Amino acid sequence: MQIAIINGPNLNLLGKREPGIYGNESFESYFEKLKAQYPNVQLTYFQSNIEGEMINHLHEIGFFYDGILLNAGGYTHTSVALRDAISAIKTPVLEIHISNIHAREEFRHKSMIAPVCVGSICGLGMKGYALGIAYFL
Repeated sequence: MQIAIINGPNLNLLGKREPGIYGNESFESYFEKLKAQYPNVQLTYFQSNIEGEMINHLHEIGFFYDGILLNAGGYTHTSVALRDAISAIKTPVLEIHISNIHAREEFRHKSMIAPVCVGSICGLGMKGYALGIAYFL
């Protein structure tokens, strides 16, 4: 089974950025734990602060992976282009958010991508990624 994790803007700063919201662990460190937890799953990780790079990556993997966990960061609330890219591929996409977007600023309550994803996990910290992998299994 192949599952991709795609993180969007500012998630490269996990472990440094707003630890009260996002915690103290880098995603690279957490990703190593995920690989150990799911040794029979081929996990890949991609992060970009650039919307077009995220779209290109969705296009590259979106026809043969078994699942994609997408934390689109701020693009969640603004990107019609990401929404269209998710709609264009065959691989199911699960929306992930570390924080509870519904308990934050009002502009974060609306997700442009949720209607084209198989589901959403938010507010459970980094554990949301493990739960997303478990969903696809």
